[in-house]
Amino acid sequence: MEARDVLKRPVITEKSSAAMAEDKYTFDVDTRANKTQVKIAVEEIFDVKVDNVNIINYKPKKKRMGRYQGYTNKKRVAIVKLKEGSIDLFN
Repeated sequence: MEARDVLKRPVITEKSSAAMAEDKYTFDVDTRANKTQVKIAVEEIFDVKVDNVNIINYKPKKKRMGRYQGYTNKKRVAIVKLKEGSIDLFN
């Protein structure tokens, strides 16, 4: 899997913005990506050193619209802690 295929987008929320002060960055990642692939992708794309990677899996939620029901998409989020360097997401 290519590095650009692993990382989908950065997650910009109040909680993730507060974590950026501690050099922790949050990304939506491909549901098939593992920690090693995420680490390699972040190091390759942003030219930084990664300390560790934590991954969170979100299950799909059941949603209804009248008599029709379905599920939201499942999601996988990676929280990446950097050893050195920083990532400028707002540039």
